[in-house]
Amino acid sequence: MPNHERNPDGSARHRASAMDRARRWHAADPDPDDRARLLSLIDEQDRSAIDGLFDGRLHFGTAGLRAPVGVGPNRMNRLMSAITALATARVLMEQAGTDPVGPVVVAHDARRGSREFAAEITDALCASGLDAMTISGPAPTPLAAFAVRHLDASAGMVVTASHNPARDNGIKVYWSDGAQIAPPVDRQISDAMDNLFVDLWSGGQIIGPHGPARGSVEDLGSVEDLGSVEDLGSVEDLGSVEEGTPLVEAYLSEAAGLPRSEGRHPVVVAYTALHGVGADLLELALGRMQSVELVQVASQREPDPLFPTVEFPNPEEPGAMREVLELADAVSADLAIANDPDADRLAIAAPAEEGGWQVLSGDETGALLAHHLFTLTSDIDDRLVATTVVSSRLLGSMARADGVHFEETLTGFKWLCRPALEHPEWTQVLIYEEALGYAIGPLARDKDGITAAVVAVDLARQLASSGRTVWDLLDDLAERHGAHVTANGSRRLDGPDARDRLDGLAAELVAHPPTTLGGNRVSDSDQPAGDVLRLWLTDGTRVVLRPSGTEPKFKYYCEAIEPVGTDRDSRAARRRARLRLRRIERDLVALFGSA
Repeated sequence: MPNHERNPDGSARHRASAMDRARRWHAADPDPDDRARLLSLIDEQDRSAIDGLFDGRLHFGTAGLRAPVGVGPNRMNRLMSAITALATARVLMEQAGTDPVGPVVVAHDARRGSREFAAEITDALCASGLDAMTISGPAPTPLAAFAVRHLDASAGMVVTASHNPARDNGIKVYWSDGAQIAPPVDRQISDAMDNLFVDLWSGGQIIGPHGPARGSVEDLGSVEDLGSVEDLGSVEDLGSVEEGTPLVEAYLSEAAGLPRSEGRHPVVVAYTALHGVGADLLELALGRMQSVELVQVASQREPDPLFPTVEFPNPEEPGAMREVLELADAVSADLAIANDPDADRLAIAAPAEEGGWQVLSGDETGALLAHHLFTLTSDIDDRLVATTVVSSRLLGSMARADGVHFEETLTGFKWLCRPALEHPEWTQVLIYEEALGYAIGPLARDKDGITAAVVAVDLARQLASSGRTVWDLLDDLAERHGAHVTANGSRRLDGPDARDRLDGLAAELVAHPPTTLGGNRVSDSDQPAGDVLRLWLTDGTRVVLRPSGTEPKFKYYCEAIEPVGTDRDSRAARRRARLRLRRIERDLVALFGSA
């Protein structure tokens, strides 16, 4: 009799030992290299390594599954990709009942294993009887998300780890509304994955011994209620990311339809793709704008899964934009921009007033884009903007002043897109989060670093036409709404128990929150989510503490607001706010170190 017990939610789980699970995985793994590595661990009886790989499995975080590439259910690999696709197919078919299920868009970036993982997903979907629509070659995540809603797909699966380190990969899942999955769908897929693992640990065959070669999908074995091999799905090629491809042209047409200013002053834009997949699509989008000269960091233009010129391929990280800033200085650019590796994020830098270049924070960019879009959409009633509980409060102040609907959500675009879905009578103008994610326009449901770049460059043209800078505009906003200054940081945890330690730190802070920070008493607090703690100090400063949903980090977000006096000296106001925040950050670093 199978050795089963029940999870708290009533679903079954199997009590096979980690070593037994390793043997079962080895029998089912379609990757010969992974099988060889795993067999070596089994033969050596390396229980410590096997426990780390097979004690538990990956779960959906803020933006899908992410983990180092490797063998087992706690890593990203071909078998984990297939199991995720089979579970997604099961939920799609259960929701559809007797109705047909539409095709699923499949795309991938250029990371290690991405092409193979996407092929495994495609095979598993087809083995389940579903049709797949695949983007040829590496593609930006925003193009895949656009494809889901543009082509009325039932779902989308994108192999990417976004801005994570080179060792990682992952899977983002989109639903028919074009948004990343949220409850209850994520739980349903997770439950379906649990059931597949029960079959696997019991010795069942879920995708066939060692899998098929690509193209021999008819040899796949599937879980019995996922469909029979007589009902294989088909694969439609959507083309690659190049001019003239119908999907690409449709995306560019929507981007061109976003609000535009009258400004046509020539601007020079320096750009880096950070070894990711954004360059081709961004070139096409900016190439269709007038008076824009694009210069690129040649050493970082082509996709490279090793990310050889950056320690972390995340434009938020110190030093990640060094090469594009050097290029911008050399060519006297008006603006420097960077996408992260899957091009769903955008970072911006501009010439600093005192010389050199200064990178804008995500909140500063969000405020600039909002002001620009408010001006261009003033004739639209019932406009909507949204941001997250960890982002600056400036957007809310701007929205109230301009009569725009404002909503605040948990972090992640799976939440940020919900206000527009829940209020179709409102026109979404912008949703953004401080981590360099922006979605612009009424139809956007996920962050898009390409369309955000289009609007940012349009703002640069408009400012250049009037002889102003982004710093002038930020000063205007500070005088009107107060100088909103943020200071964000994180503590990175390493090791196989990093997630447990993160959860423990979050639980400890929620149970025993600090009573003072930076010399000011904590006057109020709340919990927007179980592991998110917000604190308000007596001087109006806000502090938010939470674990990352995609990386082994514990994050803090601080914001101080200082009024700009009658002297209109916004710089002085910002200095006062930064001084307050520095004292708070010192206390937080000490707090994390002792937890």
